[in-house]
Amino acid sequence: MTEFSPTRRAFVAAAAATGATPALAQRGSAAPDQPMTRQAARFREPPYPEQRQPWPGIAQQMNPRPDHGEESYRGTGRLRGKRALITGGDSGIGRAAAIAFAREGADVAIAYLPAEEPDAQDVARIVQQEGRRFAALPGDLRDKNYTTGLADAAVRQLGGLDILVNNAAYQQWVPELEQLSDEQFDQTMKTNLYAMFWLTKAALPHLQPGSAVINTSSEVAATVPEGLIDYSMTKAGILMFTKAMAKQLAARGIRVNAVAPGPIWTPLQVTGGQPTDRLPQFGANTPVGRAGQPVELAPLYVALADPAFSYSTGQVFGATGGDPQPGA
Repeated sequence: MTEFSPTRRAFVAAAAATGATPALAQRGSAAPDQPMTRQAARFREPPYPEQRQPWPGIAQQMNPRPDHGEESYRGTGRLRGKRALITGGDSGIGRAAAIAFAREGADVAIAYLPAEEPDAQDVARIVQQEGRRFAALPGDLRDKNYTTGLADAAVRQLGGLDILVNNAAYQQWVPELEQLSDEQFDQTMKTNLYAMFWLTKAALPHLQPGSAVINTSSEVAATVPEGLIDYSMTKAGILMFTKAMAKQLAARGIRVNAVAPGPIWTPLQVTGGQPTDRLPQFGANTPVGRAGQPVELAPLYVALADPAFSYSTGQVFGATGGDPQPGA
């Protein structure tokens, strides 16, 4: 299995910028139809099998199973001694961040729905194998009491809090506005926006200078699909929250940034986030020609959590496979 080394990739990029010619560069340019990295060569391209799961879905049951970096991500100690709380950390992007954080030396707490326990147990096993502390915090982010108590719970179990990742989301495809129910609109707003507001506010007393808040937005904040009205509204709102909080918290030494993913292969897609008949070609229209895998976003979350990124706040970092992303 090819190892994924963010440090090695950064070295190659830096060498190219300075005119050096490491062994990789000496091999010449890749042909236009070749993957951009050896890691990308492992990732499944469309078509994907049609499939459907009831919300919230289990990553273990997806076909193909998403790659969260379980086998490929290798850390370099960038987050040694840090404590992180990640919502939606059982699967998808949140799970990839949890695995990467643990392999970079951080202790990890994840918030997730009780129905997602099988995936959460997988994350627990991986984090603990790295010798890091792990806290499982099941519950529903729409419950204000649960959400406002997450930061205190993470601090009790991890001994502190340095990194907050607001990542969990609810997404359902509805082709026409008349079919978008008040119940769905309310669930989307509470899961994607209210929970971020409640949790960030509750976490602030625990965050010290050098801490980081990372919010997961989406490319749909810039390019809105016709069937994701409520979801797209929340993802645009997350960007505005990120920019406002970055200005408020800069004086406290707390950085706030957002990641804007493109089409990523996660349980969101197979539980109603996309029409079932569109799943086989999910991500095919990106310049890269496929959906992204969660592990491909892990380095962004690590970088934004790393204190070395000290001059980046209020920024939007895209991972869209070449699709347009929200402006910075």
